[in-house]
Amino acid sequence: MGAGLLIGLHDAGRFSNYRAGRLAPEVHLPGTAPNELLEFIADELPHWRDHPERKPETSETALTNQLCDHLNSAARTSDAWSRIQFRTEVPDEVQHGRAIDLAPKPCGAVLVIEGRRHTQFDTLLPIECKRLPTPKGRQRDEREYVATATGSTGGIQRFKFGHHGAAHRNAAMIAYVQEHTFCHWLTQVNGWIRDLSSQTDSAWGSTDSLRLEKDNPTARLCTSRSCHERSGGLEKIALQHLWIMMN
Repeated sequence: MGAGLLIGLHDAGRFSNYRAGRLAPEVHLPGTAPNELLEFIADELPHWRDHPERKPETSETALTNQLCDHLNSAARTSDAWSRIQFRTEVPDEVQHGRAIDLAPKPCGAVLVIEGRRHTQFDTLLPIECKRLPTPKGRQRDEREYVATATGSTGGIQRFKFGHHGAAHRNAAMIAYVQEHTFCHWLTQVNGWIRDLSSQTDSAWGSTDSLRLEKDNPTARLCTSRSCHERSGGLEKIALQHLWIMMN
């Protein structure tokens, strides 16, 4: 965790008289704050999965709600992240008819990152959550982590084409891995991207592929990164992929 982030949030503690409805204190965070927040989430994923009081669940919605509860508890007791809250099903800032699976927001302070102010009403980082493999069903596509043949419910697809996170340059995807290995899914996901890029007039390319960063067999956690060109005047978006083994 960056020293500047820790100092900034410790300094925020002096505003003990802050109450709802008043202007919140401003806390300036370093530009690396989004990456450090993702490190916090990655560190907490195994603690959430292995929590002795967590009830076994398999559905994406139930798992994401559990994870949200855990992250809020962990943030409250953290020196660095006590000014962060987590929410589920948050409306996207640009595509108002769409909802973000999981979103961290400021809590009790205005967080300023690279000159941009973020209030309690702003999403700091949009996070999409998916199961691997995709549940079977008549309306489901096995490639749903990447894209779907019809519609726009694919995970990476939503970010790449601006359906989610158009107001952001950084986002994340969490995969609840319920079968097979991380190596299997990295090969499979990049294979789906390769197949999409081979289609005529495709907006996909080899640069959309995931690049493995770390496979931690002890925590049973895998992290990868990808970067995606976007059309419509949008800047590139960088995705951090956090895969947690559930079985």
